[in-house]
Amino acid sequence: MERTVVSIDVGSSKVCTLVGEVRENGDLRVVGVGLVPSRGLRKGVVVNVEDATAVLAASIAEAERSSGYKLERAYVSISGKHVSSLNSQGVVGVSQRRHGITVDDVERALDAACAITVPHNQDVIHVIPRGYVVDGQAGVRDPIGMHGFRLEVEAHVVTASTTAIQNLLKCVNRAGMEVDEVVSAAIAAGDAVLTETEREMGVVLADIGAGTTDVAIFIDGTVWHTVTLGIGGAYLTQDIAIGLRLPPAVAEEIKMEYGHALPDRIRSDEEFTVASFGDGARQVVPRWQLVSIIEARAEEILSMVNKEIKRSGYDGLLPAGVVLSGGTAQLPGIRSLGREILGLPVRLGKPRNLHGLIDSVDNTAHAVGAGLLMWGSTEEARPQLRAKPGPARRGRFLEWLRAFLPG
Repeated sequence: MERTVVSIDVGSSKVCTLVGEVRENGDLRVVGVGLVPSRGLRKGVVVNVEDATAVLAASIAEAERSSGYKLERAYVSISGKHVSSLNSQGVVGVSQRRHGITVDDVERALDAACAITVPHNQDVIHVIPRGYVVDGQAGVRDPIGMHGFRLEVEAHVVTASTTAIQNLLKCVNRAGMEVDEVVSAAIAAGDAVLTETEREMGVVLADIGAGTTDVAIFIDGTVWHTVTLGIGGAYLTQDIAIGLRLPPAVAEEIKMEYGHALPDRIRSDEEFTVASFGDGARQVVPRWQLVSIIEARAEEILSMVNKEIKRSGYDGLLPAGVVLSGGTAQLPGIRSLGREILGLPVRLGKPRNLHGLIDSVDNTAHAVGAGLLMWGSTEEARPQLRAKPGPARRGRFLEWLRAFLPG
């Protein structure tokens, strides 16, 4: 029996609603897309409720027209500098020792890991297990069924601003949708673009959007560190507009058409014409001048990602390197610049394992939306294990456990 899953990627430059059908064999088929430019959102947060609601409603309506479904519920992304994370431990006694560790024991351990001091203006949105210890035996990936007296869990806890969550939920609700779960953009993007081998070996996911850059580090098959940086591709456009004295819309257009991250890849005689401010007279611009502006800001973004990797302390555990997603990852030359600055292998991350209207989402800009669909399709398959109501959402904890099992 087919099930329908809906995702809404709420970004600073676009709002994208995707409708997916989950087949009996687990295949995920995209059957509807609603893509509209953002308004009322800045750096991942709602700054104007009326505008954000209107944009969400327009995106949902477009997805309904293209899919033929009446949409009621969705998984929604959240981003912004207010999103933070920490690692925590939880310890419980095994309740039914004769029968081994049960799902209930795992849930209690995750609840214990969630019993941490969180600022009053923050809510917990994810508690994701990193690994388990059973009676002192470390390195356990799936404790269910094991015998023991004491169960410990190492968990990755993601929090977000209570106000930002409430404003986002209000806008989505006013647009006519209920929210199944609010999901970190970094973790959602990782679901869409990373391979199991990369997640096991150690990899960094950097989703460079318009207003923010979401970073997540995956090791041993699960997420160990997440953070959102308050900088993104819109800053490139802003620098171009100021440096070349152009309207922002024109700056964005020439960034997309003539942009590059490496000036030494551009011939010195390349140039283009563009309409400037004032009377609209066209000016001739050497392409190297545009690319020099872009390079400086791209270096800054990648340097901030590098600084965050080192701050995490996991910089020596990342043989799979860095995967770039988000709209800015499509900038020519950014992979080479990334390898130079980060000192790691770099590749572009496009959504994987999707069928249907993939031409609409088959690029790095739609990693978060596609990842939300995958997140929702997995959680819907196990409705009895979905997050309980309240701020401490465990999410797909058993899915993360099962990901460790062979086969």
